[in-house]
Amino acid sequence: MLNRLLDSVILIDHFNNIPKATAFILSLKPEQTSISVITRAEILVGIADEDKDKVLSFLDQYAILPIDKEIADIAADLRQKHGWKLPDAFQSAIAVHYHIKLCTRNTKDFNPRKHLFIEIPYKVT
Repeated sequence: MLNRLLDSVILIDHFNNIPKATAFILSLKPEQTSISVITRAEILVGIADEDKDKVLSFLDQYAILPIDKEIADIAADLRQKHGWKLPDAFQSAIAVHYHIKLCTRNTKDFNPRKHLFIEIPYKVT
């Protein structure tokens, strides 16, 4: 059973050797953790060719959640209601649709007190 959706920033922190991100990721069970097609694309854009196979293998340990018509409709509602950028609205819609936590550091857009599907696993100072 899935219980978390990792936002791109969490994985970017891990790949940038931020210890809190790596510790958080290592604490998770991959079979209970997912990423979206958005996160996969965002991560792959920033990866050097020589690291691509290693990163793909890492990403493949997680379930990849797609965007379909229902999620697109939820994202549109969330974007309209909260003024989020479309990628943030899609990430949120996926979490809402699957009843899982969206793990992010983006407290600017996602207040975990206001949005109960948000999990802020660590802070970077």
